[in-house]
Amino acid sequence: MIQRSRDYAATGSSPSGSEATRAFLRHTLATVAYRGSKCVRGAPASFATFRVGDGGRTPVEILAHMGDLFEWALWMAKGKNLWRNATPLAWEQEAQRFFTSLQQFDAHLASGAPLERPAEQLFQAPIADALTHIGQLAMLRRLAGAPIRGENYAMADIAIGVVGADQPPARREFE
Repeated sequence: MIQRSRDYAATGSSPSGSEATRAFLRHTLATVAYRGSKCVRGAPASFATFRVGDGGRTPVEILAHMGDLFEWALWMAKGKNLWRNATPLAWEQEAQRFFTSLQQFDAHLASGAPLERPAEQLFQAPIADALTHIGQLAMLRRLAGAPIRGENYAMADIAIGVVGADQPPARREFE
C-alpha cells in the first residue's frame, strides 16, 4: 500500500523529509536546471513556436508547462494542491519564469520548512515530468535544426542550489 502524507503519523515517519532526502531533491532540481538551460540557451527565435505535428505542444508551451510544474511542486510542498495552466509568454520570459519557479521551490526545500507531501510524490510528479519535457525540448531542438550538443552528464558540474539559468560550462561534450 502506498503511504500518503496523512499516513505518516501512523508510521512514525515525518513528511518533512530527512536532510539526505532534501539534498537529493535539491540535487535533482540542479540537474533539471543544468539540463534545461542547455535546451533553452541559444535557441533560435523561430524555435519557440516550432511544431512537429497537429496536437503537439510547441517548445514555448512545453517551457510554460515546466514553469507550471514547479509552481505546483511548491504548492504541494506547502500542503496545497493548486494547479495553474499559464498562458505562454515570449520564450525569454518563459525561460525566466521556469528558472524562477525552480529557485523558489529549491529555496523552500533549503529552508527546512516542513514538506507537507512526501518527497517521493514531489519527485514522481513535477520533477520526473519536467525531466521528460527537457528530453522533448532537446529532441525538438534537433528536429528544428538547432541541436544541443550531447554531454557526459556524469562529468557535469551540477551542484545543489545552482538552479538558475546561469549554469557552469559543459566539461565534456560530445563531438
